[in-house]
Amino acid sequence: MEPLPVAIVYGLYLGVLTGIIPALVSGVLGFLFKYVTGVTLPGFGVVVLAVALAGINGGLLALADPTILASTNAPTVTTGLLVVMMMSLYAHAKGDQLGASVPRRLSLRALGERTLSADLVEMVGGRNEIRIRVTGDVADIEGYPPLPEHLRAAIRDSDWRLPADLQVSELEARLAERLRTEFELGDVSASIDESGSASVAAAPPLSGLSRRLEGNRKAVSVNALVPTGLARGDLVVAVTPDGRVRGEVVSARSTRPDADETAAAIPAEQTPTGAETPAELAPARAPTTGGGDGQVTLAVAGSDVETLLRADGATVIVESRGVRREYEVLSLLRRAGKRFRRLTVRSESELDGVTLDEADVRDRYGVAVLAARTGDGWQFAPKGTRRLAAGDELFAVGSRDALDRFGEVVA
Repeated sequence: MEPLPVAIVYGLYLGVLTGIIPALVSGVLGFLFKYVTGVTLPGFGVVVLAVALAGINGGLLALADPTILASTNAPTVTTGLLVVMMMSLYAHAKGDQLGASVPRRLSLRALGERTLSADLVEMVGGRNEIRIRVTGDVADIEGYPPLPEHLRAAIRDSDWRLPADLQVSELEARLAERLRTEFELGDVSASIDESGSASVAAAPPLSGLSRRLEGNRKAVSVNALVPTGLARGDLVVAVTPDGRVRGEVVSARSTRPDADETAAAIPAEQTPTGAETPAELAPARAPTTGGGDGQVTLAVAGSDVETLLRADGATVIVESRGVRREYEVLSLLRRAGKRFRRLTVRSESELDGVTLDEADVRDRYGVAVLAARTGDGWQFAPKGTRRLAAGDELFAVGSRDALDRFGEVVA
């Protein structure tokens, strides 16, 4: 009879050798059972089947069989039996986990997509979100100038919240777009790993003033008496001896000591996403000038450039942009106890693949869909024949409780 340590080593060898096939069968059974029925196969049954496949008659009863326990190779057989059971249980657990994570609708694209850890999902405002953090040093993009250090630090310290139901490739595209918009980058690429950490490479902004001009408009500076409170984006009329020119303020500077000389050139803060109250939906107040003699840069049509260039100075008259009726509507809805919420339709939800008429969201859930976004862009006041699909985003209005219930249905 071999010494006990040698018998245990023989048992480990025997268990690994004979447990490969039972472990493979256990893993496949666990995956298929979970994938098809959604129920976890009992571990006891898996172990009994695995031990029987390993060739030990009686399954778990072999541990109490006097014939086995009294034999000269009892330590070897018992150790091998325990190894087979542990391998089978482990394979079964992994198969069950895989069956729960594999999507029901398979495609070549979906199989090739990477996924994030489920531990990263957070419930925020009735919807699942993932917090993406920029980690490591922000790299430069070949062919572009290097990033300024202050911009590199700002990107490195940023973190973002994105919908949890998006594939990693879509998350990377959205993160790159938000970084490009937030920091006005010339180019940016982002890579997200399974832990929600993003590696970013970026190029600095390639232009300043030219980014604010659209179409064939030109920027022209003119000396003028700058009104107090003038800000970038205001519509004005510049009156010169040669005529009147209508344009939009790109930047402004005044000479008063208390004036913020660069205020009008600084963009307003971004409006928060997913806000529910008018105060959160209202944009931040744009920086303004202090008034007095100064200089105004206007975006004007090409035909009006000569008129401004010939003038030594101009009189600036500010035009009204009208009343922001949307904020009045938000205020009225809030007084009535209504809220707004942005939701993303997830796969296999009750809204996936149905039209708004079929979903009957107004009567069933007490909410109204004000806008919907697909790959073609936003559609406001969508018709009842609009068919929804996984990944579509909705803006819904209703009471807080109704939005919570509707959010559970959408997700």
